[in-house]
Amino acid sequence: MLKPKYLFVTLTLGLSLNAIDVVVAKYDLQYQQQITYKNIILNDFKSIKKNCIPLVFKDLKKNKFITKHFIKKNMIICKKDIKLYKKNTILFDFGSIEIEKNGKIIYENNKLIKIKHDNGKIEKIYKDGRINE
Repeated sequence: MLKPKYLFVTLTLGLSLNAIDVVVAKYDLQYQQQITYKNIILNDFKSIKKNCIPLVFKDLKKNKFITKHFIKKNMIICKKDIKLYKKNTILFDFGSIEIEKNGKIIYENNKLIKIKHDNGKIEKIYKDGRINE
């Protein structure tokens, strides 16, 4: 007959074998925030919701990801909650000065260019070099 002390140890070891390593948010993650090693931790979970395919640590080593929506602290990060990070940059050449901005062009004419930044702000840059936000 096993003593209660040994029974407890064998049960805890058996339960930890069935656990799954998943990526969990260490802090609140904002909309379109980049997921880095600083704002995640690895945790063991015994069960995960059916509609969640968890993000694996190996995926973070290969690619950069950003969040699709706000993720609360200590929540499991699912693959449906993230998307691949794609850097959108625009290069302006004003002769001797070159300016690189993050965002994408949404409107352009012979006087100005409108840029939409990743956070949703729209910025106007006139072709003579003036900036108006």
